[in-house]
Amino acid sequence: MAFEGLSERLQNTIQRMRGKGKISEADVKEMMREVRLALLEADVNFKVVKNFVKTVGERAIGQDVMSSLTPGQQVVKIVNEELTDLMGGEESKLTMSTQPPTVLMMVGLQGAGKTTTTGKLASLLRKKYNKKPLLVAADVYRPAAIQQLETLGKQLDMPVFSMGDQVSPVEIAKKAIEHAKAEHLDYVLIDTAGRLHVDEALMTELVEVKEIAKPDDILLVVDAMTGQDAVNVAQNFNETLELTGVVLTKLDGDTRGGAALSIRSVTGKPIKFVGMGEKLDALEPFHPDRMASRILGMGDVMSLIEKAQANVDEEKAMELANKMKDNSMTFDDFLEQLQQVKQMGPLDDLLKMIPGMNKMKGVENMSIDDKQMAHIEAIIKSMTTKERTDPTLLNASRRRRIATGSGRPVQEVNKLVKQFDEMKKMMKQMSGMGGKKGKKNPLAGLGGNFKLPF
Repeated sequence: MAFEGLSERLQNTIQRMRGKGKISEADVKEMMREVRLALLEADVNFKVVKNFVKTVGERAIGQDVMSSLTPGQQVVKIVNEELTDLMGGEESKLTMSTQPPTVLMMVGLQGAGKTTTTGKLASLLRKKYNKKPLLVAADVYRPAAIQQLETLGKQLDMPVFSMGDQVSPVEIAKKAIEHAKAEHLDYVLIDTAGRLHVDEALMTELVEVKEIAKPDDILLVVDAMTGQDAVNVAQNFNETLELTGVVLTKLDGDTRGGAALSIRSVTGKPIKFVGMGEKLDALEPFHPDRMASRILGMGDVMSLIEKAQANVDEEKAMELANKMKDNSMTFDDFLEQLQQVKQMGPLDDLLKMIPGMNKMKGVENMSIDDKQMAHIEAIIKSMTTKERTDPTLLNASRRRRIATGSGRPVQEVNKLVKQFDEMKKMMKQMSGMGGKKGKKNPLAGLGGNFKLPF
């Protein structure tokens, strides 16, 4: 996950400041030294680091902090605010045309994930905003580029405009916009050609497409894993095309995150979207304030809520809550809920969105992969309908049969059944509290041994 190294160093640094009843200039200087090293290691642009550390340091030594009753907390607040400001301050949305269709021109180098991102963005526009997009295959040079976009169109059940690879991209863009107007479509997403490096021929063609298409947004797609090279590419494209925004791909990968922290300061252009996985729904609007909170270990409740609203059936969730109250939850209910949660993304990423979760012992080593989820599903699906409804039927011979059917060790079956039972007991205790004062915390009796069954 992006920012992990940066997050760990910054969190360790500010944690030492957080509990201090009084801080000195020497404390602030020591903290700024650590922050500088953390940012440089994350591959953040040197000038950006210099300005950031200077601003935070000056604010931290200010009278408001030094005379505060909680100076450590004030410093954390300053770092959070400045980190948010560094990444743009607030969400930067797409420009909407007053006369449809709104035209988006997708640009970037080969290998950054431009074509896939074009499909992801179209999917987001339809799913989240109920818009009707048109994908336009204007990359006539890269082998199979047109075919790739057409395949994405089929997967998304979305129209793709193509005129083959013998027509100029300028003509394709012109005809595509005419087609979108005739079909009353809301968005036109033009997937332009890329190169392995920035060159004059590429830029000349992109300028020609821009002049004919008059795009409302020109979005540069860059690979976050390329670090400072991503910032250099953004500068080159911006000088010629006047970008309106950037889409960072592979922010879920093993990247240090420096590009996300540098691009806005260096180019003046906002990050509008980030790619957080390979699936076609793994593109998110970029929220600088939420990203800053996640980097500093403060969680990201809003993103968690949005993911839940988009992927969890509210009616079924309420039904499950009622079953938890009367202790009638079955393995079928659990499996259904597990599948809904899985749609929200990797569970270890979701856990990190919960405020304070980063401080829990062992959470940094927590990794819940799709294989483990698949094992749980296999075990539950190997049970009979009666066994799923009434787990008390699961004697030793039945558990051996389930283990054989699911291809998992019998110990794993035992563990799942035991933890499912513990979870039901915990839920019953929690629902029995009824908000009355003086009740013992139902989690206390479980100690540190209770874990979710995955």
